[in-house]
Parts: sequence; C-alpha cells; structure tokens
Amino acid sequence: MGALRIGLIGLGSMGRHHARVIRATPGMELVAVADPGGDRFGVADGLPVLPDVRALIDAGLDAAMVAVPTVHHEEVALALAEAGVAAMVEKPIAHSVEAGRRVAEAFSSRGLVGAVGYVERCNPALRALRARLDAGDLGEVYQVLTRRQGPFPARISDVGVVKDLATHDIDLTAWVADSRYTSISAHVAHRSGRDNEDMVVGVGRLANGVIVSHVVNWLTPFKERVTIVTGEKGAYVADTLTGDLTFYANGTVTSAWDQVAAFRGVSEGDVVRYAIEKREPLALEQERFRDAVVAGAGAPGNEIVTMDEGVATLEVVEAVLASAAENRTVDL
Repeated sequence: MGALRIGLIGLGSMGRHHARVIRATPGMELVAVADPGGDRFGVADGLPVLPDVRALIDAGLDAAMVAVPTVHHEEVALALAEAGVAAMVEKPIAHSVEAGRRVAEAFSSRGLVGAVGYVERCNPALRALRARLDAGDLGEVYQVLTRRQGPFPARISDVGVVKDLATHDIDLTAWVADSRYTSISAHVAHRSGRDNEDMVVGVGRLANGVIVSHVVNWLTPFKERVTIVTGEKGAYVADTLTGDLTFYANGTVTSAWDQVAAFRGVSEGDVVRYAIEKREPLALEQERFRDAVVAGAGAPGNEIVTMDEGVATLEVVEAVLASAAENRTVDL
C-alpha cells in the first residue's frame, strides 16, 4: 500500500503544525489543504488553498485532519464521514455533546476510523506515568491534580478556557487513572472582558474512588502544565512542558521529633527524575492515526483517542460549565 493521501482543513495555529508533521511522517502524504480564511502561515507550500471541505474531499483522500474552529467541527466531520473519509478531529470533538454524538455515530456506522486530537496522551511524561501506574509502581492511586495555566493564546475566539484547555486535563485524568468521572463541581470566572470564561477551578471524583482537582486559566503570566498523581507509595509529577517525570517516594526514615513521629502519615523520601525517550507528541499522534487508518476501524492495538472517548470527555466538560452556572455538583 502506498502512502495515505491526507487532506488538512484549517490552516491556523494548529493546522500549520499538523501540516509540518504530516509531511514528515512516513506513510502519509499531504495532498490537499483547505481554509476559507486563506493561508496566513504559508502552510500550503505549493498546494492550492481550497475553499471548503467539499473541495478537499474532491481531491481524493484516504484520511483527513480537521483543525478548524470548534464550532465547525460537526459540519466538517459529518461531510468527511458521508464521503467515507477517515478523520482525526482536533479536540474537543464538537461544540456540544449532542453534536459529538452525531459525529461519533456517523463514523462508527460506516466502519470508518475516527479519532480526536488529544495530543497530551502522546506526551512522553504522561506515557511514562501511565506505564508505571499500570505496573503498580505507585500502589493504590488516591488523587490526580492538574494545573494548566498561562497567558491568553491569540488563536482562540470561539470557546472559553474549559473547552479549549480544561478538556485536555479531563481527558488525560480519566486516561491516566483508567476510570471515568462520576461527579464534578466547578467555578469559573470572566476577568478579561471576553464573552467566554477565562478561569476555572474544578474538583471531582472518578468511578474508582480517585479524587481529582483541576486549575486552568488564561490569566497567569507564566506557562504551567503539571499533572500530579498521589498514591500509596508516593507521588508522580509529570511536567508536560518539559516532558519530565519525577517520583517523590514516601520515606521510611524514623523521626526523633515526637510530634512528627506521632503523626500517622507519610514522610519525604527519595526523589527520582526518570530518563525517558522524548519524542514530539504531535508526531506520535499522527503515527498512531496513520496506523489506525491502515489497520482499519476496530483493529486490535489501535492507540488513537476514539470519538466515543471524545464524547465522554465533552460530557464532563459540559458538566463543568453546568456546575459553574448552577452552583451545584453535577453527577455523571
């Protein structure tokens, strides 16, 4: 089989990176690009800039990458499904749970590979973390805490910080802990004059009893991307900006300080920062999508984020917004 013929729709901040990575991925050939707003980043590199998804489909595709604004995900994805084209849609899968379900059903009913672009699952720190949790290295997992903070990104115009950023934390938390959300309680704030929320704090619980906490905003003057998993034997800290994974072990050193010795908790132990292979997450994500398309929908071993998983994450995202709007805990 020759290289997959790939189309890309959406040539903005994310589209330009997808174009670069697709061109560098063996077994994939970028044959068509589309964006009704033009090509301000010079992504086309000699290809004609097509006006819409219909023109993209007419180029003859094996698969497509959808990097348009969230509000257009459903329309574009449904057109691709109708044409029998496998697709990966940037997160979130759609602008609403109902739309996401329609997209997921359109691909599954036709036996097409459909994926959602939650690239954090391909981050080396989180992959190493998940592998160690699966091996039981932390013992029982108690808590997952995430912090995702930084300045406002000029690329965003149609959604708030919950659907743009917190969606990453919700997906990676459920994946890392291998469990679904059962409840969420959240508060949001509007501090920068935009219509959509720019800060959110949320706490919740997973089906396996793990408690979770998320702090996400666009108003911090430094960038932070941290996931902390605390458990029976200590805590892992995954920094997805640097791709580093550090383990803080529970200590076993006895204390002569009576007040400390009487406290039945944990103490500071050894600290280890692991040496792990660091590949660009987007490159691994595209390779996984390529392999899934070649193998076909339902093939064992596919490591894509499925559209059903994308819908499940969007259900939690909408629960976060409902909780904040109604000042209550939402059960899922």
